[in-house]
Amino acid sequence: MENSDIFKQFRRELHQFPEISGQEVDTRKRIKTFVNQFNPVAISEIGGTGLLLQYGQSDTGPVTLIRADIDALPIREINTFAHKSLNEGVSHKCGHDGHAAILARLASLLDQNPVANGRVYLLFQPAEETGKGAEAVLNDPAFRAIRPDRVFALHNLPGYPQGVIVCKPGSFTASVLSLIVAFTGKVSHSAEPEKGVNPAYVMADFTLKSRTLQQVDPQSDDFALITPIYTTMGEKSYGISAGYGEVHLTLRTLNANRMNALTSQLLALLTELSSKSNIEINTVYTEAFFASENDTNAFFQIKQSALKLGYAFAEKQEPFKWGEDFGLFTQHYPGAMFGIGAGEDSPALHNDDYDFNDNLIEPAARLFLELIDCQHK
Repeated sequence: MENSDIFKQFRRELHQFPEISGQEVDTRKRIKTFVNQFNPVAISEIGGTGLLLQYGQSDTGPVTLIRADIDALPIREINTFAHKSLNEGVSHKCGHDGHAAILARLASLLDQNPVANGRVYLLFQPAEETGKGAEAVLNDPAFRAIRPDRVFALHNLPGYPQGVIVCKPGSFTASVLSLIVAFTGKVSHSAEPEKGVNPAYVMADFTLKSRTLQQVDPQSDDFALITPIYTTMGEKSYGISAGYGEVHLTLRTLNANRMNALTSQLLALLTELSSKSNIEINTVYTEAFFASENDTNAFFQIKQSALKLGYAFAEKQEPFKWGEDFGLFTQHYPGAMFGIGAGEDSPALHNDDYDFNDNLIEPAARLFLELIDCQHK
């Protein structure tokens, strides 16, 4: 079997046995068994269900972290190819199986090209999709002593020509935050709604007025996207006027400052609505993703490395609107995330017919190796 084929086969094995965020127990076992052949200096479990490999062991010199995510999504796969998901209702529809295979290929390259100066860590990170994995890793005592000088990550990009490297300085992905708003009134007979407090109209008013706070142009510094995700109210009992409901929204901005301003606007709106009614309103935030802030020097390292390898390079003008919990790493350490084109005809991320493009494994691993060489000369 050719060298590249074993990584393609490994990727497809991961695809067949996907696990959702925080449950990547078997995924980690498969990765650990596979990468052991590439002789890391150390290998340890981290962040709950993640895995950390070390190459090089010098206490002096730079420290570089390369991160890949490993979790799947609760999406039923409709593909019928031989490596389709065998776990009903779960599938790799964001390409994290491919990201893990890229990192495994990088491990093999580091085995062939030993790190003589400093240390390199390869992080197979769990729970990216929920925004919990990066936090779990950063809070793990096993990680705290590492203190990397540079952190790098990638994401495959359907809709872009295969193999093109896409990057930009500053915000690469959006700040994303989900908001759950609970509206508590009072249940009554539906024939006598005046004896209760039904939250329906306040919920509707909030949903409609929140829409006016948007600035949907992604090229605007004031970009703010508010997407209704879920709502619930009352029971399917037509003699009862509802007394409780929820509205769930996902918020997206280009950076943390704009997110703070947007949440302040939404909270002010809720305070106004509450004061005009007898509805008690409570809010909870969940699934927070910091914007991935690309360090300028790290961006230029990616660009120069890509061009040195002969790869096509495209500098994006505005951030991607999706969230990525790698952004939490960039809040603590200088580094950058880049994208690699998965093909213009590839189904989009999170679509039920998506599959990772195996042709990206080798060039992406080679780019990471070039970035490491730049750091550890």
